[in-house]
Amino acid sequence: MNKSGINLYIGGLLVGVLLVVALIGMVWTPHDPLAMNFAARLAAPGAAHWLGTDEFGRDQLSRLMQGAATSVKISALTVIFAVVSGTVFGVTSGFLRGWVDRVIMAVNDVLLAFPGLLFALGLLAVIGATEYGIILSLGLIYMSSVVRVVRGTVLGLRTREFVEASAVMGNASLFTMWRHILPNCVAPLTVLATSICGWSILAESSLSFLGLGVAPPAPTWGNMLASSRGFLDQAVWLVVFPGLSISLSLLGINLLGDALRDLLDPRMRKRA
Repeated sequence: MNKSGINLYIGGLLVGVLLVVALIGMVWTPHDPLAMNFAARLAAPGAAHWLGTDEFGRDQLSRLMQGAATSVKISALTVIFAVVSGTVFGVTSGFLRGWVDRVIMAVNDVLLAFPGLLFALGLLAVIGATEYGIILSLGLIYMSSVVRVVRGTVLGLRTREFVEASAVMGNASLFTMWRHILPNCVAPLTVLATSICGWSILAESSLSFLGLGVAPPAPTWGNMLASSRGFLDQAVWLVVFPGLSISLSLLGINLLGDALRDLLDPRMRKRA
């Protein structure tokens, strides 16, 4: 098995585990993630609580499962928002060119000029730290990267023979973009979407850690890490398990993205 196959296998396995845990966490958890039990406060991992409890006696495994569900939901909606809106603007900009291209890319360059996390913090401070506020802020950040990638792909395609033939046949620009241009953007968009998925999970965890993510007591991996800082010397598992969840999720997504790039890019496939 070559490197791409190994990356695909390991990445697919880790991402599959993440999705299964998130789907289960949406409908069932071993304990109520919000139920407090001060008699079991800071209990070590054991038979009653497999991953221990936090400073309020809440089951750590249940909170991790619900945090996975929250992370996957936010990441998936962010990817959909960024890819759909970025593709529309990127195809329109690259194909029509002229003043449309200049206006779209001027706005896009403004978005790219802001540091991503700082932009999200500022926007969340204005619109409020909710799930959909996070999705909107992260979607706007990553949309600019999608616009750049799609526009570059379209610029390389708009002078190709099949595009010119479509115009000669009298097809409208919208039909040509949808039927002939957009399908050729699928490969780079697939790779970029996997990257955005990983970036979204990390950004959501960072925002929650800074206090501008999903508001407690709803569990997310980021706010679980933030609340455990004062108990490192008493309950190290409060840091280990959320941190490990974030690390393994990002590792799986990155490995899967690398494998998809090798499979979808003809140059990489030929080299392999």
